Amino acid sequence: MIQSQTHLNVADDSRARELMCIRIIGVSNRRYAHIGDVIVVVIKGAVPNMPLEISEVVRAVVVHTCKEHILDNGMIIRYDDNAAVVIDHEGNPKGT
Repeated sequence: MIQSQTHLNVADDSRARELMCIRIIGVSNRRYAHIGDVIVVVIKGAVPNMPLEISEVVRAVVVHTCKEHILDNGMIIRYDDNAAVVIDHEGNPKGT
């Protein structure tokens, strides 16, 4: 589960290294984001001299969470870290 002020790793090669969630897109009073949700993040760490800079506000999709996700067939999905993929306003990833 991702909430405000949660730090996330970056799962693509958009040259950002660390993100921090500042808002969850969707319902206005939603507290947690899960896998597949779009969130607003600020870049806390990035590679120097690249298009994405530190303290830039972007959107991202959550792809990994430490909190387990139980599927309908009983399978449990759990990751070691929280991670997201940086996207643009059309929903396309900024990295590859």
